[in-house]
Amino acid sequence: MNPIALRLLNQQLYAPEFTSPTEVVRHMCAMQAQDYRMMRWAVAMRTRRASHEAFRKAYDSGEIVRMHLLRGTWQLLSSKDYAWMLSLCAPRAIAVINGWMKAGGISISAKESSQIQSILVRVAEEQGSATKEDFEQALIEHDIVMDEHRLSYHIRMAELGGVLCSGDLHSKKATYALTSKKISHSVVLSNEEALAQMARRYFISRAPATLEDFAWWSGLNIGECRQAVAMLGDELHVEQIDGRAFYLHEKSRTRGYRSGKSLLLPPYDEYLISYKSRDLVISSEHTPRAHSNNGIFYPVVVRDGVICGNWKPYSKRLQTTFFATSECVPPLDGEWEEYQQYLVR
Repeated sequence: MNPIALRLLNQQLYAPEFTSPTEVVRHMCAMQAQDYRMMRWAVAMRTRRASHEAFRKAYDSGEIVRMHLLRGTWQLLSSKDYAWMLSLCAPRAIAVINGWMKAGGISISAKESSQIQSILVRVAEEQGSATKEDFEQALIEHDIVMDEHRLSYHIRMAELGGVLCSGDLHSKKATYALTSKKISHSVVLSNEEALAQMARRYFISRAPATLEDFAWWSGLNIGECRQAVAMLGDELHVEQIDGRAFYLHEKSRTRGYRSGKSLLLPPYDEYLISYKSRDLVISSEHTPRAHSNNGIFYPVVVRDGVICGNWKPYSKRLQTTFFATSECVPPLDGEWEEYQQYLVR
């Protein structure tokens, strides 16, 4: 078994199966969307004949939404999965955010929370798609002075409370809308059904992966993750790699890999962030070139699934730096051209 080849296939980075952004996001269950502009390229790389306009239509229509959810960070998810994922993940995400606020000496009373949320709701209702600057202006009009950090916590709590989600796509700025206006249909599941569904989607789209990988990615506790894996039963089978147990789902892809392909991955891509242990694709000595110790992930160059360099997405021409040996440095003109074509489609 070639675990790197299987991950590339199941993450849809090689021979993608889906034709729409919505299908890709639904397949992945949730996709890291920390970088507002580059999240679009992360979806495009996994889509057959991707276009920016197709992403915009799916985003603006509410088929896919962006919000803080797993680990208290940004993700894209399908609106059909919104209800059950929020119910399953919000309590843990709220606990994480409360921990961050406590560590930063920030305390928000129930009275303040209610007052600010009512203002956020009113602004989102009036604007349709409101920016953080719109919220800040409304607070000033109510004689409320609040730093951006504190306001961000209020917005996150409104998202996790099911009140706000992403608004229409902006070129550079995140916008917010009322969830009730953006999401018209979403599946409701019991807690056990939701656990099983999340695990199923994770291992189908990211196999082979370990129990610890799933726990890291989901933000759930290890007991919940063990329960989820147990519920899947014979859907999963185990492969031992270097003394670690890796799970594969019965629906995971195993065919279609061809060597010789290079990738220009965006920052925060699921190819790295989906796993707690990333040693299959990058050596420990080069890990700081892929991500920092405090959770900043960089744009990386991938050759046959192995991370070998960095690239600059916003430069006018292809700019790369490599940390692999010279024979591993891939030609990237085709990949750069594909990226440029996506930006204008």
